[in-house]
Amino acid sequence: MVLFVVVSVFYMVTLVGNTTIILLFHLDPHLHTPMYFFLTNLSILDLCFTTSSIPQMLVNLWGPDKTISYLGCAVQLYIFLGLAAAECVLLLVMAFDRYVAVCQPLHYAAIMHPHLCHKLAFLVWATGIFGTLVQSPTTMKLPFCHHHQVDGFVCEVPALIRLACGDTHVNELQISVIGAVFLMGPILLILISYGHIAKAVLAIQSLEGRSKAFRTCSSHLAVVFLYYCSATAVYIQPRSHFSQKRGKFLTLFYTVVTPTLNPLIYTLRNKDMKEALQKLFGRDRNRTSSVE
Repeated sequence: MVLFVVVSVFYMVTLVGNTTIILLFHLDPHLHTPMYFFLTNLSILDLCFTTSSIPQMLVNLWGPDKTISYLGCAVQLYIFLGLAAAECVLLLVMAFDRYVAVCQPLHYAAIMHPHLCHKLAFLVWATGIFGTLVQSPTTMKLPFCHHHQVDGFVCEVPALIRLACGDTHVNELQISVIGAVFLMGPILLILISYGHIAKAVLAIQSLEGRSKAFRTCSSHLAVVFLYYCSATAVYIQPRSHFSQKRGKFLTLFYTVVTPTLNPLIYTLRNKDMKEALQKLFGRDRNRTSSVE
């Protein structure tokens, strides 16, 4: 019951925080920039990602019946894995946006034009669909043991691989390759881009310019660190001793905690989001006062 309360609180904060970011983007014209366009896509991803798993998790935590149907498990796996892969690519796209903003500021508007932003957003969602269609069908075809007890909070690939009774070497190799493509590949490119960003920031003469560039990039780096560290530990070695013992905690972390922290990190450390929130609440107060 304690875990039920904790997960419920985190889920409510996730819903409120990410929905607020989406509303602010659509209501405030000053936020109609590539950075906030991708941040809005991240909020949509986080909302779908948590909703695909947390409601079922709460049902199982609430009562004695801790079951999920085979079809429900398959649907959860397809959606969960696809959105997780899409988020990996989206964080890479956001790093590219920050790289252009800091290293090519004079050409930023020409490079990150709306047409390219929409293409990159389409690429994010398309790669998520591709990733889940590659891994999910082979996972659900595994010969599962008779007890059918998934050692985890959600139906994800490592937990289902550990449930299988047959030979899983092909599946383990497949998920390791998928993990390398969607986890190790993006994180390497993100680190390279931030290496160039660090050089550009150090070359800025004014302290105010350095501070602004640091604030712009630090929020994204915090999100990248939280998400990639936990997901990589679970997926790179799906049947290892480490992932079996700590996998449930790490899954709970990047499924429940990280989507909750994302909107808090971006809103609390972002001047534009704070101003948009103040305008929104100020507008609501003015309307209330005029009615009164």
